[in-house]
Amino acid sequence: MERYRNSSGNSGVYGYEIGNDYIRVKFSGTSKIYSYSYRKAGSHHVEKMKSLARSGSGLNSYINSYVKFKYD
Repeated sequence: MERYRNSSGNSGVYGYEIGNDYIRVKFSGTSKIYSYSYRKAGSHHVEKMKSLARSGSGLNSYINSYVKFKYD
């Protein structure tokens, strides 16, 4: 799992792992890892989340706004 850069300094995201058709996200303060896949969250959302994860900004807000409960 790669550490999330968290450029704003106040994200709830701790780390992420990117696969071909999914992204796994670990939030600070929990040991659970949430997996968002093409199947459940949709390819558009997963690809956007991958981009945000790599940039280190906006991932937590995006998850809360669009895919909060669409994890596998």
